[in-house]
Amino acid sequence: MQKSSIHVSIARQELELRRGSEVIRRYPVSTSRFGVGTEPGSRKTPLGEFRISDKIGAGMPVNTIFVGRVPLGADDPLPDTEDHITSRILWLDGVEPQNANTRARYIYIHGTRWEEKIGQADSHGCIRMRNADVIELFGLVEVGTPVKISQ
Repeated sequence: MQKSSIHVSIARQELELRRGSEVIRRYPVSTSRFGVGTEPGSRKTPLGEFRISDKIGAGMPVNTIFVGRVPLGADDPLPDTEDHITSRILWLDGVEPQNANTRARYIYIHGTRWEEKIGQADSHGCIRMRNADVIELFGLVEVGTPVKISQ
């Protein structure tokens, strides 16, 4: 079986899941409203080659909110941010010198409560997806799957 890979186009605000050279899924996404870059605290989306270092949220209900990668319980207060991380997390790890800080910057592919903004640059650095889409993608990829983010 051919290996899977993920390709994110910032210009198209689109994520492709590929097996070999064949595109098997295409999803709209939202990348950073602050542009591209790797500076800590910049809230920019990094470019280059990455890999999925962790998959978080398997089996959790749709729209589960995560804080510090831990699902909120029914009685937990909502986080102090409007940029909720929901449903699933695919944590990215940079594999090039210029993006090696990606994991430490907590850059994820994740679900969002702002599904109406998918397709436009609106995130705080992560790759946001519709919840149903990120749940599907989560089930189709493994830890170690290569990810490429390009302009």
